[in-house]
Amino acid sequence: MIRTALRLLLALFYAFAGVAHLQNPGVFLAITPGWVPYPAEVIALTGVAELAGAVGLLVPRRWLNWARPAAGIGLALYALCVWPANFNHAINNIAMGGETMSWWYHGPRLAAQPLIIWLALWVGEVTDWPFRKRN
Repeated sequence: MIRTALRLLLALFYAFAGVAHLQNPGVFLAITPGWVPYPAEVIALTGVAELAGAVGLLVPRRWLNWARPAAGIGLALYALCVWPANFNHAINNIAMGGETMSWWYHGPRLAAQPLIIWLALWVGEVTDWPFRKRN
């Protein structure tokens, strides 16, 4: 029950983020590291990836038994790949929407990224760790 609730919550979060990436790419372009090629296209593709991952998490196992794990792996890899943008945002104190954030925001956000990666894998039913039943 908890896994289902968190799967729905994560799908909602990624759907919201995907729409935000597509509707307001300038905010995300501001924090994209300079070494990322074709940043506008990358931002658009990340929005599409977030939406696809959100949909994949919502597909019932009885329809496509591979969709949920594929979405979990994809969203975990996505969260890993956008981590440099989060560091760039924090280290360079880049304003988003005209506002800079303090380390009270950046610190927990950066620290939570591994948890988000694990959560995508767990709700995508890729792993049961650390809740695996012992024999």
